[in-house]
Amino acid sequence: MNATSYQPVFELTRGGTVESIHWGAVAVVDVHGNLLAWFGDPETMTFLRSTAKPFQALPFFGRNGPAIFNLTGPEKAIICASHSGTDAHLAAVSSIQAKVGIAESDLLCGVHEPYDKQTAERIHDLREVITSNRHNCSGKHTGMLAYVQLKRQIGEALPRDLDYIDPAHPIQKEILQVFAEMCDLPVENIGLGIDGCSAPNFAVPIRNAALAFARLCDPFAGTGMSEARANACHEITAAMTGSPEMVGGPGRFDTRLMHATAGRIVSKAGAEAFQGIGLMPGALGVGSPGIGIALKIADGDDRKKVRTAVALEVLRQLGALSFAEQETLAEFGPKYTLENWRKITVGHAYPTFRLVEPVRSAA
Repeated sequence: MNATSYQPVFELTRGGTVESIHWGAVAVVDVHGNLLAWFGDPETMTFLRSTAKPFQALPFFGRNGPAIFNLTGPEKAIICASHSGTDAHLAAVSSIQAKVGIAESDLLCGVHEPYDKQTAERIHDLREVITSNRHNCSGKHTGMLAYVQLKRQIGEALPRDLDYIDPAHPIQKEILQVFAEMCDLPVENIGLGIDGCSAPNFAVPIRNAALAFARLCDPFAGTGMSEARANACHEITAAMTGSPEMVGGPGRFDTRLMHATAGRIVSKAGAEAFQGIGLMPGALGVGSPGIGIALKIADGDDRKKVRTAVALEVLRQLGALSFAEQETLAEFGPKYTLENWRKITVGHAYPTFRLVEPVRSAA
């Protein structure tokens, strides 16, 4: 990363004076790898964090795991989710574990309070113990363990002395390889780190992350991937758009965006203000290819409002949302007013960028 990787994308004012400026980078890529638009440096390298979850699920889906274990649509979706820990999310994760033959105690994601405020308050009021299945990554971890079970069922030897989240474990090596192929990068060019849930995570240029989302959404577009991989991509996007309430939760951006766009858009946020979005074929009109969008807000967006506002502005500039859809999602941006504790308007927040497009020859 260099000083020009990120550029100003969002401003907050107070009393007519600019008080804060957030910097970011955006890349928009089609399924064939063409860079359609960008802002900042599309080669900016950063971690996807939870945005990587659909790709971490791909090997399990590619081996027909969901069908073998008779998983439902919502159960497939929660494997790709950063869920809010509601009772519905808990039930879905627990159901997968029962079908697969694993226990909640097998999870190595840790424990945190549910993201859903009402659920968290109820648990505190009832003095219930918060357990790993409430963790936002419990679906991902359950999916990884399901893949371990599947491999053992079909007779593949797996080490007993390595945790399933160890980067040296065969399933983590396979996940890394599949992710690299979706990004069209050599494995050695991917930055590795450990996520908040203790599983491996990946850093790539945002251009390549956007390409991975385009391929996820349009796997049959002559990209050269195997039929099994293409079918797995289709199954994942169908599950996410078919059960968006499992991917996030009540009031969450990913859930609301996928509900509002009724199957045209796949959305998956990551920590520290990363956002991945995929436009399904035809989302920009008849014949339009699958398109991937990746964006990162440089400062991590503590308020958790800049990422969503910038994402909606990118979609608006691309013409991906109808006016009615923009109205439905207006609470997330792209513009909003700033209020103090007495609900007095004290300022405004708004995007400040225009996507750059390649210069096209007049010939």
